[in-house]
Amino acid sequence: MLMPSIFSENLFDDFFGLERPAAHYQRMNASDIMKTDVKELKDGYELDISLPGYKKEDIQAELKDGYLTINAQTSRSNDEKDNQTGRYIRRERYYGSCSRSFYVGEDVKQEDVKARFEDGVLKLAVPKKEPKKPEIEDKKFISIEG
Repeated sequence: MLMPSIFSENLFDDFFGLERPAAHYQRMNASDIMKTDVKELKDGYELDISLPGYKKEDIQAELKDGYLTINAQTSRSNDEKDNQTGRYIRRERYYGSCSRSFYVGEDVKQEDVKARFEDGVLKLAVPKKEPKKPEIEDKKFISIEG
């Protein structure tokens, strides 16, 4: 049973059970998308990023200056029209974008990162790369005679 919510957009939609098909888009907060699980493996990291309602074509992954950035952008329209009079019965649209960055290190290359999108979850495999240690100069002293 749905309880009326005083914080939603329309109190009576919940109260009378008038759940609209696109209502979950209207209630989606930034905290509801791009939730990420990071698992450390022996030779890398596995990231599972939730992107509900997005398609593979809506998502871009970029690696630049050691940062892996995931961008997702989508738009949806659900129009219903009365064919006899031409008046709109209902028009609902959703436009949204989100982005998230992870520092993976400057030694990780684009070809090292593997990505797969299935069932609304972007799965990324990022290898562990040990940062190159700066070469320590051996001090060479000049012997002084005398």
